[in-house]
Amino acid sequence: MSTPGAVMPAARKASATVVLLHILGDTGHGRAEAFAGIRSSHIKYICPHTPVMPVTLNVNTALPSWFDIVGLSPDSHEDEPGIKQAAENVKALIDQEVKSGIPSNRTIWGGFSQGGTLYTVLTTEQSMAGITVLSRWPPLGASFPQGPVSGVNEDVSILRCHGDGDPSVPLMSGSLTFEKLKLLVNPATVTFKTYEGMTQSSCQQEMMDVRQFTDKLLPPID
Repeated sequence: MSTPGAVMPAARKASATVVLLHILGDTGHGRAEAFAGIRSSHIKYICPHTPVMPVTLNVNTALPSWFDIVGLSPDSHEDEPGIKQAAENVKALIDQEVKSGIPSNRTIWGGFSQGGTLYTVLTTEQSMAGITVLSRWPPLGASFPQGPVSGVNEDVSILRCHGDGDPSVPLMSGSLTFEKLKLLVNPATVTFKTYEGMTQSSCQQEMMDVRQFTDKLLPPID
């Protein structure tokens, strides 16, 4: 189970929360460092750690990982129980934030690569302000919703970002995810941005786009 990890408190009374999930092999501290320069003073940022486990794709090397990864091709076997358990862990973090006084619709979930939160958001009953999906591939293709989702997040705002030089998760995977999302939620609420030359990493323009997306959906409450 994930732990709260790196928590960046709001500089003043928190009125919103952003949960950021890290890439395979990283920790919450890595995500916290990446977002340190684009924080907003009224937002609390939570960057959870994940357990260390053997990862098939990495020759069973034990790494911080949200779930096992067998391969990155569309037809690769997926660790469905692991993905679903990771989703439940993230949902539990949001439940804690709601109990502390932050409504779920004042929350954005964000993730980088393996830490993408697509499955979590589109299968939860918690109303989200939005999600940021960075360098992610489509999760659970066989069991993921195959048609429009109904409920609290059918109009959720989604920012999908990907580098055109990513050797691990090619841009085509990002495009497939974008097309899939447009079938699942209101297409008008989904934005896809690409970044020339960016690999499996982030760039300044991507971070500024994430900041703009976040500030638009989670403005200060006076």
